[in-house]
This record gives sequence, structure tokens and C-alpha cells, in this order.
Amino acid sequence: MEDGDFAIAELKGLIIPDYTVMEEHSIIVDGDALIGNYAELGYGVIARTVVAGEHVKINGSILCEDEVRIDMWSEITGDVRTKTDAYLGEFVNIIGKLYTAGNLDVGNNVKISGGYEVKGWIVIRNPLPVVMFIFFYMMALLRLGNEEEVEKALEELFSDDAPQNRLMSVPNRTKISLEAIKTTSRAVIGSHCRLLGNIRARSASVGKHVTLFGSIRTTGSITTGAGCTIHGSLDSREKVKVGRNCRVLGKITADSIVVHETAKVEGNLVAANGVTIEKDNLDGLNDHEKRLFYGFTMLENA
Repeated sequence: MEDGDFAIAELKGLIIPDYTVMEEHSIIVDGDALIGNYAELGYGVIARTVVAGEHVKINGSILCEDEVRIDMWSEITGDVRTKTDAYLGEFVNIIGKLYTAGNLDVGNNVKISGGYEVKGWIVIRNPLPVVMFIFFYMMALLRLGNEEEVEKALEELFSDDAPQNRLMSVPNRTKISLEAIKTTSRAVIGSHCRLLGNIRARSASVGKHVTLFGSIRTTGSITTGAGCTIHGSLDSREKVKVGRNCRVLGKITADSIVVHETAKVEGNLVAANGVTIEKDNLDGLNDHEKRLFYGFTMLENA
């Protein structure tokens, strides 16, 4: 790892899990949040566990059920609250108040402007960097002979199905604000999310029933699942595929475009290699299966 890169959040790109909601001041995650080095968030974070790398800036409060870990030189402009333990690296700056119902493990030169309230022990020492903590945790499991636990943990962290694992992964140097979500890696968005801002990424994969108040622009492909509403345009140098019952309020520009017959696009379709209308293949279904199919379609539209 060069320059202490936060490798965990870098492996699979920007991952936004199912049921994530962006509100005016906070990103609400139904699970854990991993935030890479030098990332900037214009929101606070509400999650089960929050782990932030070095030089991270969070413009808001951190609220979590389990532990919070913040590496050195990071800045939190709001409060930090956890119902268990907190770990703060050297030179962390918290503008608001720190509250922890458990223990506080804190490094040197940490500044907490709003004061702190700690129910457990306060230990002044520099906590392990996040990557080293995970490394030693894996080594300890191996020494105990828990190889199955190690494999399970690695699968949960690095699986391509990460949105189902309730893990929000923010890569290094990603910027998320009210106006834009910018990353140099791919973006994987789970289902039933409500997001704000224009997405700029290498490629984008969007789950089902996602509402995005913004556009998506990528160099790679863009794919949306069923029932999505995009309050903006889709722009790609490669392929754009729009799923069943989606609605795109802007235009679509790409090398090639595939739109499901039930989708609606308000703007123009511009594609150098043509536009394809995708239809459902019902030829191989019997009458009973067709009735079931149309029944599920009506439920999905409801």
C-alpha cells in the first residue's frame, strides 16, 4: 500500500448499499460506513459503524450504534456520538462534542472544541490505523484457527454484492456534496435508495427503485434496474441500459442505448451506434405463467 492508502474502500469503488438515504444534513446508511483517505463529505453520517481514513473531512455529525474509528488528521465539523467505543488518531479535529457510552482511545494532539462526555475509560495513545487494525484482526482469527471466519469477513468486505451486505464504501479522494458525487472509480448503488447530486464516476450500476435527484455521467457503462427515477440526464461514452418502468427526466447520450419498452425518457436519445427497445420475451410462457408475469408487473408498477 503506497502512501498509506485506505485499501479496503479502494478495492470495489464507490458502493452505496440498499436503503441509503441522503437528507439535507446527513447520509443515513442501513449498515456500516467505510470512508477512504482524503475523502470529503458535505454531509454527516448516520450508520451502525463508521470507519474513516486519514485526512477525511466530514461536514456534519457522526452518529453510530457501534464503534467509530477516525484516523489521523481528519476533521469532523459536527458532533461524534456512539453507543460503544471511539478511536481517534493523532491530530483529529472535532468541532462539535464527542459523546461515547463506552471507552475512548485517543491519540496525541486531538482537538475536541465542544467538549466530551465519556462513560468508560479514556486511554491516551495513538490507536492503530484502520488498515492495520483489520490486518491484525485477521491474523488473530487465523492464529485461533478460525479460517472460516476469516473467509466470511473477507467475502463481506470485498464481495461484488456489497450493497446487500449493508456496507457503504467511499474510495480515496471521493467528494460527496449536495451538488455532486464525484469519484474516479466505479459507482455501485443498491436498491431503494434516495440520493442527491450529480454522479460522476468511471461507470455506474444502479439497483431497483432508486430515486436520484441529479444526472449520471461516466466514461464507462451505465445500467439502471427496474423502477428507477432519474431527475436528470444519463451521459456515457459506452452503453446505457435503462430497466423496466424507469423514468429519466433528462436526455440520454451514449455510444449505444438500450431502453426497456415500459421505460419513459423525457429528453432526446443520442447514440452513435443506435437505440434498442428491449421487450419481454413471453413466447415460451404458457397462459398461467403469462398471468403470473403480468400480475407481478402490475404489483411492481403500483
